[in-house]
Amino acid sequence: MPNDCITYQNSGYFSKLIVDYLDQKAELKTLYNRFPTVENFKLQIEEKSKNFSIENREILAKALTNQYNRFETSDTTFNNIELLKDSKTFTITTGHQLNLFTGPLYFLYKIVSVINLTKELKTAYPENNFIPVYWMATEDHDFDEINFFSFKGKKIQWNRESNGPVGRLNTAGLNEVFEQFSIELGIGNNANYLRELFKKSYLEHDSLADATRFLANELFKKEGLVILDGDDLELKKLFITYAKNELLQQISFKKVNETLPLLKEYNVQVNPREINLFYIQDNLRERIILENGNYKINNTQLSFSESEILTELENNPKNFSPNVILRPLYQEIILPNLCYIGGGGELAYWLELKSNFEANNITFPILLLRNSVLIATKKQVEKLDKLGLNWNDIFMSQKQLSDKKTKEFSAFTIDFSEQKTVLQKQFDSLLEIANQTDKSFIGAVKAQEAKQLKGLENLEKRLLKAERKNHTSKLERIFEIQNELFPNKSLQERNQNLASFVSDVDDFESFVRKITAELLPFEQKFSIVIL
Repeated sequence: MPNDCITYQNSGYFSKLIVDYLDQKAELKTLYNRFPTVENFKLQIEEKSKNFSIENREILAKALTNQYNRFETSDTTFNNIELLKDSKTFTITTGHQLNLFTGPLYFLYKIVSVINLTKELKTAYPENNFIPVYWMATEDHDFDEINFFSFKGKKIQWNRESNGPVGRLNTAGLNEVFEQFSIELGIGNNANYLRELFKKSYLEHDSLADATRFLANELFKKEGLVILDGDDLELKKLFITYAKNELLQQISFKKVNETLPLLKEYNVQVNPREINLFYIQDNLRERIILENGNYKINNTQLSFSESEILTELENNPKNFSPNVILRPLYQEIILPNLCYIGGGGELAYWLELKSNFEANNITFPILLLRNSVLIATKKQVEKLDKLGLNWNDIFMSQKQLSDKKTKEFSAFTIDFSEQKTVLQKQFDSLLEIANQTDKSFIGAVKAQEAKQLKGLENLEKRLLKAERKNHTSKLERIFEIQNELFPNKSLQERNQNLASFVSDVDDFESFVRKITAELLPFEQKFSIVIL
């Protein structure tokens, strides 16, 4: 079965904004710095070199060393952390929530996209070093978004209360999750590998941040992945000046609101608040709201005067957390970063932020859409071949696919285009007569034409519906394989977990290597990976 080229633009799974970005539409060009091409990274390197200090490099490397001091990892990763002190070293970054046991598959694809881009850039610019970075979203508080993963059609869920930053959450209660997952896994080497990986990650670490670091490190340490936790005192100190400006001047609110009219034809991803900072403690993450000159912490009794909150910021910067509008700025302040790799939703909100970066004199990174993947087993490919399906077919909506295959199965043509053409020619002749005789007759002719064409369309739909019933069994087999590859009529990568392939791969190291080998970061098309 040939591996058709399913472009992101034609897949039907990306918003108009992302499609227009990929097509480099002129109206969006003011919203990003440079489009992701190998050649454009040369200029990005030059710009970031002038906008990132050696002092910040030293602080970053020291903070990362401290974050890793309780973890065993590869020499490649430790070497990469050391290389960050070098002015010729730059990062490529992706970020992701602390989903339980990696969550959906695109967690893997994001990181693989980052790793592969660093390799391509090293080939193109050998005089520089490029480090893959995974930014853990440890300060998020949306626990309900991350406390589960899907396996064998079942939801493996961690049930508990959580109000503060999820990275600080202790791992109590995950024994029950492990027991449920362990039973579902069954037997075999791969099952044992996943069972042990879950156990070591979540039952032998005290916080969700540490558990996630261990898990991502186990999967990607050989690739030199550097895992960063932004909830770090020394790194937050670098953000104090910018957080102070946010509290006093609300720069991001003004700048992003200036940008939003440029996106009026699209669905805006996020809207800025007047102050885009949270106040956080272990069991607290609430918005900072300015009311009558006082800075109130939403849903609490906490309140600060201007001088008090500035003192708190200086003394306890770790208590201040950027929201989705400011988190990208914080990231680019502390990293010598060239490119952010994310999904369509992430890139949509990044496209709102460039003017805020410019106001803060921070280089805006290149934005690259992460790789998307459809994984199929050899058995599934054989089914597709037997059913006469190609990859373009399988990406269609079920309505489109049903119509197409019904017409192919039918013994006669279910297409009244020829009849419509004949009908239109007849009415064109009637319109000529009307123009030459009684022009008041034109409206009646056009109304009758529309009625007759509508009638033909209805007859075509009825015939198609009747034929669809005649081929129900064939169509059901087609929908069955499509539903396997697109669970819940959505992208596989958004629903399934890596554990879903426990019985389909020889071992998980080779599984990750296979995905890594087949993903090309600059290609704007789905990768079809056959197991």
